[in-house]
Amino acid sequence: MKHLEFDGKYSEAILKGKKRATVRLGRRPDLKEGDVVLIHSGGYVLGKAVIERVESKTVGELTNEDALLDGFSSREELINALKEHYRWVNENSKAHVVVFKLVEKFNTPVMSSDYAYEGNLPVEIAEKALKYLDLPEEDRKLIELFLKTGSLRKAAYRLGGLNKRYLIRDTLRRAYEQLKEKGLMGPKA
Repeated sequence: MKHLEFDGKYSEAILKGKKRATVRLGRRPDLKEGDVVLIHSGGYVLGKAVIERVESKTVGELTNEDALLDGFSSREELINALKEHYRWVNENSKAHVVVFKLVEKFNTPVMSSDYAYEGNLPVEIAEKALKYLDLPEEDRKLIELFLKTGSLRKAAYRLGGLNKRYLIRDTLRRAYEQLKEKGLMGPKA
């Protein structure tokens, strides 16, 4: 299952339905209409959502409607929030508006770590990926950086900031899926 992760300050807005979208900068998220995702915020999985659409544009093309869906009162407020999360934001930055519908709220929020890689440790996935998979060079470098630094956080800072954690997480998820397909890993009980 895919994941959408948010800062903890957005938990309440997500649960109340005030935040029904997220704007992500950089590369297009690996999401499409109809995907079911787990919604994470503040270290907890809040529930499940269905992706309604993913629209790519530039920051300059973002609208007040995009801002309202994302829980902000205006386009200006949305762009200011983007500047808090990303070091580099300008009118030409690639932006992706991911609109979702929360379809299941968990009665008791579940720790995000209970869902990550179906109970397998990221270090185990990384080590097995390097040993058994024919990885693209970029993925190999990210996994090696993660193992060298010893944490997602430290590796992300080496890549330019905490907001780069998704690069390593996405790489580990892809590697885990490949390891599962080869029968080398699976869900832990």
